[in-house]
Amino acid sequence: MWHVDETYLRVRGYWCYLYRAIDRNGDLVDTMLSEHRDMAAAKAFFRSAKSATGTTPDRVTTDGHGSYPRAIRSTLGQDVKHRTSAFKNNRLEQDHRGIKGRIRCMRGFKEFGAAERFCRGYDELRAFLRLRTRHNQHVSASRRRLLHLRRANVLLAILQAA
Repeated sequence: MWHVDETYLRVRGYWCYLYRAIDRNGDLVDTMLSEHRDMAAAKAFFRSAKSATGTTPDRVTTDGHGSYPRAIRSTLGQDVKHRTSAFKNNRLEQDHRGIKGRIRCMRGFKEFGAAERFCRGYDELRAFLRLRTRHNQHVSASRRRLLHLRRANVLLAILQAA
């Protein structure tokens, strides 16, 4: 099951749309920055998400934008159930806060390519460092610190090797 939504941000003084999807566990599926919020952008996003994961979800929850139903049917197939609800997508709406909070202090971007690279990189880095726990599972602060340090060390090793 995927939760799909878009949020907006400023690039060169114009509004652009950041399409994002997370799965039922809250893990990032894919992101895509587009200059338009239309059928072509929705189809491109679903193609990108499908190729990134290698799977097709059984359900997709969106906010009810008009281009989503046709894009889902044509890109993901007729068997995928499409749900529209403002409240069932709250998990993703809250997940937007991370990237919006980071971009707000930057006051937008000057280049579309830079914005695209930043959004994809930031979302992937945030997903990698995010603590994954089950609902109502208690994890002590020392354990969270240890897990975060391990992931940060892995990330630093990857960056030094590149």
